[in-house]
Parts: sequence; structure tokens; C-alpha cells
Amino acid sequence: MTENFKAPEGWTELDKRAVDTARVLAADAVEKVGNGHPGTAVSLAPAAYLLYQDVMRHDPKDPSWLGRDRFVLSAGHSSLTQYIQLFLGGFGLEKKDLEELRTWGSKTPGHPENFVTSGVEITTGPLGQGISSAVGFAMAQRRERGLLDPEAAEGTSPFDHFTYVIASDGDLQEGVSSEASSIAGTQQLGNLIVLWDDNEISIEGDTSIAFTEDTAARYEAYGWDVRTVDWTQGGTEYLEDVAALKAEILEAQKVTDKPTFIRLRTVIGWPIPELAGSHSVHGAKLGAEGVAGLKKAVGLDPEQQFQVDEDVLAHTRALAERAVSAKAEWDKGYQAWRSANAEKAALLDRLQARELPEGFAEAFPSFEADAKGLATRAASGKVLEALAPVMPELWGGSADLAGSNNTTMKGEPSFLPEELSSSEFAGDKYGRTLHFGIREHGMGAILSGISLHGLTRPYGGTFFQFSDYMRGAVRLASLMKVPATYVWTHDSIGLGEDGPTHQPVEHLAAYRAIPNLSIVRPADANETAQAWKALLERDHGPVGLILSRQAMPTFDRSEYAGAENLVKGGYIMKEASAEPQVILIGTGSELQYAAEAQTQLEAAGIPARLVSMPSVEWFDEQDEEYKESVLPASVTARVSVEAGIAMPWYRFLGTHGRAVSLEHYGASADAGTLFKEFGFTAEAVVAAAKDSLAAAGA
Repeated sequence: MTENFKAPEGWTELDKRAVDTARVLAADAVEKVGNGHPGTAVSLAPAAYLLYQDVMRHDPKDPSWLGRDRFVLSAGHSSLTQYIQLFLGGFGLEKKDLEELRTWGSKTPGHPENFVTSGVEITTGPLGQGISSAVGFAMAQRRERGLLDPEAAEGTSPFDHFTYVIASDGDLQEGVSSEASSIAGTQQLGNLIVLWDDNEISIEGDTSIAFTEDTAARYEAYGWDVRTVDWTQGGTEYLEDVAALKAEILEAQKVTDKPTFIRLRTVIGWPIPELAGSHSVHGAKLGAEGVAGLKKAVGLDPEQQFQVDEDVLAHTRALAERAVSAKAEWDKGYQAWRSANAEKAALLDRLQARELPEGFAEAFPSFEADAKGLATRAASGKVLEALAPVMPELWGGSADLAGSNNTTMKGEPSFLPEELSSSEFAGDKYGRTLHFGIREHGMGAILSGISLHGLTRPYGGTFFQFSDYMRGAVRLASLMKVPATYVWTHDSIGLGEDGPTHQPVEHLAAYRAIPNLSIVRPADANETAQAWKALLERDHGPVGLILSRQAMPTFDRSEYAGAENLVKGGYIMKEASAEPQVILIGTGSELQYAAEAQTQLEAAGIPARLVSMPSVEWFDEQDEEYKESVLPASVTARVSVEAGIAMPWYRFLGTHGRAVSLEHYGASADAGTLFKEFGFTAEAVVAAAKDSLAAAGA
């Protein structure tokens, strides 16, 4: 086609013009808005076009088709790389959407957002998150195949498909990608294919100033199938050998026991005259001269903006016609599977509808009143054991803390190639127990990928203090409202002797500050069971389940309100003997001190209402009438009791309220000593209540 472009067999001049149209659209879009990332979108247009038009199995008219391949643009800053292919392929974007890049209300925000743009599988903003979550996509596909069609030969199941990723230098520098890529190698995810755009450029210029390891060798050490396609020809000339890239992708598809890492050597911004290879094209508009030069270089009119010839668009949008035959062929196998597997087909229908299974509500254990009680982490483990036979879609594990997090369902095999079984964990490639290793950030991103894949419901556990290592993934999950569950145990100074390095103090406040994330801190075993029930019924947005290491009393629910009220976030656990003069609000292990304080206040003739507030977020969702019924404005004497900094509670406490809280780091000692020394006692709560009453003039 040209001396610098080698097309795969079957491509025509229209395909080459479509690639060049994509380059020019990227330049024009950034130029119009005045900011953005044109360079990668220009030089990577041939690879993106190859994936969308010639490699991936998908349907522009049905972007959520069950049998589709998945695509993850981990290099999310180069959003135009994906947007332009969605436009050319007819996924719902039109030229005006490209013209409105990065503007208010557009379908083309600065980074791809799955809740804004049809055809976008995942929101990828912070580098490293996309490739890491893609590992979750690939893991979910294998687990789903195991649930629905485990006996099918490799490549013959309607549930077989690939996850493709375009990753940048920046993605591979972020530590989260190392965590997740290591897991992918261990898991032998042959359904994952990553294209690394190795252009040696980042915002600060040449990557040699900070990124010098042999990245391909690193991925080989992770256990990946590693391949190289060098469009720079060793630095001697530039040849966009798209045929060679396609050949390597097709070979990668045949590798079933390893994920594939394709190193694609490119020059950023090629073929923009004078600017190709410069970091100036990475994150800024090209300027009028640069845009005109690009258009001349590819044979398009420098006087036109957003030029898309009708014959080019007709050609690329024929993708929908090609998808019809591919989808029909897939559907033959799918219908044959349904006919032969009625029970599994019914399971699939339920999973697609996100319906809960028969017997779900009855599966939850209830716990007898017990003064010694049970740690909520232990209660959570019992809930998971009870749900295991009822909810096959529920699966998960821990960042190497399964015994402490109580996240392992007894008797369930590990999601692990069989040959990697240990003396403690039997591996099964379709297993249920996940082992993330000591990789909290990777775990968080993988949980998002599993959840977004669509059919199963994942959870992952670690100590609450270590949740800081996964915060980036949690924030992105919250932005997407991904229904992943984080089992965060060892929730306070109550973990004891491990000391302040392990004792979360600021974490409850910090995580309550994240929009769309629900923090649920149950006060006993029955609230823990109800927390699991509520979050699974909600199936909306991520939930941090905050659980204790130490035992706490199981409340007598004949004396106190039923734990099923937890679903409202906060509820009257025990009413005052008369019109309440003070309200005591507690969460987690500290609710017991508020309950004891209520008894003492009542004995002293001070009517006190006890409120359990396991989830501030869920309480906020209730209507004003309900919230007023729990926390009436007329009662201004209030006390919050929680072993963390009090910041989230002041809006409930008002001017006269008092907080029994922890405003400093903990210490190394047993839990009982720490709670007493740091002022978490019934007597401290009573004193705070009296102080609040005095302030309120009562």
C-alpha cells in the first residue's frame, strides 16, 4: 500500500485510508478542544484498527453481547485510540462526539468511562489500573466457563473468548501492573493478550530517565508468552508491519497455558513531520502546523477538519455486517449448549438477570445471644460457608491472609492450575478460592475486572490498615459503582498486640470520604450476617465490610431490635424508657460500650436512646422521615462511640454532641487493655453523655 505500511492479507486501500482517517481525527479532536493526548492515538491507529476491524469478536449493534471479546484501553489517556474505533465501527459514537472531546456532557470524556460511552468495558484513568483489571476479566471468564461449560474442549465453548489490552510504558511502570501481571502468569491465563506500545516516551520525555529494565524479560519471568513486533526495524527505518502484528496475535490465541505479552515497538506521533518521536505530542495539541503536516503526510486535505470520506465510513461500519455471521456461528454453539445443559442454562439466565438464588434468604445463619460472643470476621466466615452451596457465583479470597480474614469457603477448591496445588490448597483451574498473594492493590483492580465481566460476584480480603495499598483501585471501583466486596478485617486497636503499624485509626473516616463506597461496620455476629445479605441484595457499588479480630458480645435480639434493620444503615437498637434526652450512636465493637452506658444512664433516671449505625452511607440513603425518626432534631444531646477519628460523626453530633473517639495512633497491647487505656468504656460514654446534656442545657 505504501513503502511504510504492510497490511494483513485481505486489507484494501480503504483500510489504509481508514487508519489514516483515525490519525487525523485524533489530531483534529485535540486541536479543537485545545488539550488532550494525540501522539499515541496517531501512531497506534493501525494496531487499534486491526483489533477492532479484523481480530476481535464483537457486535457494534450489541456491545454487551455475551460472546464478545473484551477490550481494555489501559493507556486511558489516549482515549481517542478507542473512541475513534468506536466511531468507525458504528458502536454509537458519531463525528460530533469526537468534535466534543473532553467537553461538558459529551460521550467522549478525557478518559474512557464505561458508564458514559457504549462499547467501553471499563473506566481506565490512573495508569496500571486497566491492565490489572484485565487480569480480573480473564479470571472471570475462566471461572464462568467452569460454572457453565467445564467439559468443553479448549476453544469450543460459547464461553471462550479473549481479553485484549493496549498498555503504555506508564502502565508498566506502575506497581499495580506488576502485582496483577505476576498473578496472571501464575494463573496461566491463556485468554489474556496484552499489546505494549513500547514508544519510550512519557510526559517527562524519554523513559530512559526512569524506566530501564528489560520489560519483556520481566514478563517472561512472570510466566508470560512474550513476543516482539518492531515497527522501528531496530531503529533503521519505520515500517508499520500490521501483517506481522496480526500474525503474532493469531499465534498468541493458540497459547492456552500462558497470557501473551506483545512488545510493539513504535515511534509516538508517527508520521507527524518534525514532531514524531517527541514527548511534546504525548499530552498536548499539535498546533496548526503539526496537524497540517500530518494531513499532508497521509494524503488528506489539510484544509478540512474531521475529514471522514463516505466510502471509508461505509467500509468500516460494515463491521456490523461481518458481526452478523460471526454471531450466528457463535449462536449455533450456544443454542446447542443450552439444549444439552438445561440446568446450567437456567443458572446462566439467573446470573445474567443478577437474580439471587432460591433459598438465598434462608441460607444465612443466626447467632444466639452470647456475652462472650464472636469476632465479626469469624461470623463472616460462617456466612460464606453457609452461602457456598447456594450461590456458586460468589467467590473470592484474600491477599495472603485467608486464615485471618476468614475468607475461605471450606471444602472449595482453589482457583489455580492443578499442578500448583499446595499441601493446604487443592488447585482446580475452575476453582473458587482466590489467592492474591501479598498484593492488595492488584487484588483491588482484579476484583473490579471480575465484577465488570458480568456474571459472578467477587470478594477479597485483607487487614483494614492494608486497604491503603488498594485505595487507587477502590476509588476507581467507586467511580464505576462496581459491586465488589472488600472484606477488611482487624478493624481497630482491637487487633491488639501487633501495634500501631497495623491498627487502623484514620481509615474509617478516609474511606467514608469516597463517594459511592459503602462502609459497613457490624456490631455483632447477626449484624454481620445481615450485612452480607444486604450488600448482595443491593448489588450496586462497592462495599467495605469492616470486621473485628476480637470477639464481641452477640446481642440478645429479644431485648434489642432485630439485626435485619441494618439494611437501613442506622436504626434504633433500644428505645429510651421515656422521651429520650440523649442519643448514643455506636458501631462495631464499641456499640457494646454504648449499650452498657444506656443501661447506666437509664438507672440514673436519664432516658437514653441506643442507635446502631453500621453504615453511614446506607443511613444517608433513607428518606428524611426515617432519619428524623432515628435522630430527631429535637434531641441535641448526642454521643458517638467509635475507635477511630471522629471526623465523620460531627454532622450527626451537632453543636452539643460529644465523640468518644481515637484521635491518635494506638499501641502494642491486648485489646482489653487498649480499649480501657484509650477511654472506650461504658463509664467514658456516660461521662460524654452528661457533658453533652449539660451543653444542650438539659
